[in-house]
Amino acid sequence: MSTSVTPSPRPGSRSVPADVQAASELLAALASPLRMSIVTLLDEHGSRCVHQLVDALGVPQPLVSQHLRVLRGAGLVTGVRRHREVDYRLVDGHVAHIVRDALAHAGHSTEPPAPA
Repeated sequence: MSTSVTPSPRPGSRSVPADVQAASELLAALASPLRMSIVTLLDEHGSRCVHQLVDALGVPQPLVSQHLRVLRGAGLVTGVRRHREVDYRLVDGHVAHIVRDALAHAGHSTEPPAPA
């Protein structure tokens, strides 16, 4: 039987609040340009099967499936089987909102403002 080992905190360190840990895991799941693109497509189109995502993204099917597996594992995407295909959709719109905000933020200039 295998057991997981939780590392003990370093001396002097504080434990991380559960909501901060959960937010960190959410951002880690989104920390890929391809996964952000998948979230954006699912937000725009409601649901898509793998071959539609492959066509839209122009990347190989195994790569799309791998990234969908990460998003599913993080609880961000769910799949519904329809005959031989699986339709993927976002679990909720908050994830797409986070991605849209990140894209908008990245689009802003990172140069410091000019002195007045």
